[in-house]
Order: sequence, then structure tokens, then C-alpha cells
Amino acid sequence: MLDRGLEDTPDIEGSSERFEVPEADVRQEGNVTVFENFQRVCDYLGREDDHLMKFLQNELGTSGHIDESGRARLTGDFNERRINEALSAYADEYVLCSECGLPDTRLDREQGAVVLRCEACGARSSTSG
Repeated sequence: MLDRGLEDTPDIEGSSERFEVPEADVRQEGNVTVFENFQRVCDYLGREDDHLMKFLQNELGTSGHIDESGRARLTGDFNERRINEALSAYADEYVLCSECGLPDTRLDREQGAVVLRCEACGARSSTSG
């Protein structure tokens, strides 16, 4: 029975090579940085747009909002490199499993705390919010 169970279990590789943080498409509009593909990045990461927006605001030390087209509008002048660094930091904390490194995770709330739960290996780790 164990051999049959192992045959039916999908192979899980212990690396995140199949996952790549998407590049931000940003442009300046006066004193506002417009993150054009914000909604596509949220969809790819599998996270709520409000959660990612709050993280970007904290990481970049600015204010902003999501417009009706799904673009993030951040107050200030931020280049693509800075936005991409923030996206990588977000993925490290809120998308990639700290145990197996796979992106097959979801955010759950347990007893008031936000927990990153890996659906590949079953690990749970607390996050900062």
C-alpha cells in the first residue's frame, strides 16, 4: 500500500525555480509612480491586491491607492529596480515557503495572527501581518 501511495503522490521538487517574481512595469506621471501591471502581479502571486499595496506602502515609505483600472498609484518617484526589490521582499515573506521554498502557499488567519501555510509540504510559519 505504501508503494502504491508513493506512486500516486506527485513529485515535489525542493526548489522555487518554477517561480519567478514578475517584473514591475512602472512609469512616472508627475510626482506619482504608476505600477501598470499591479493587478497581474497580484494574480500571479496569488495574493489580495490590498495586502500587496499595504506592503508596498510600508516598504517604500509612501502613500498610494489602487485605481479603477487595477493599477497601483504610489506617491513619489520610484524606479523599477526599487519596486522590484520590494516585490522580491514581499515574495520572500508572504509567498515562498520558508521550509521547502515553493510558492504553493496561502495566507491564513489563526488566532488573530497571519500564518503562511504551505500546501506542498504542510509547513506553517508566522508572518508580520
